[in-house]
Amino acid sequence: MLGWAITFLVIALIAGVLGFGGIAAASAGIAKIIFYVFIILFVIAMIARAVRGKPPV
Repeated sequence: MLGWAITFLVIALIAGVLGFGGIAAASAGIAKIIFYVFIILFVIAMIARAVRGKPPV
């Protein structure tokens, strides 16, 4: 999922450099949403692992 966020971020940067403002804004927005979802799922996974008694890696 982090790979998708980075992909959309790169698309946003390239589109911004080339002058496609709408596409750049949309791609940046999608990248932010995917990144936040990734962070939330990562934290949930770490909490679940700690509750089961395994130390975080």
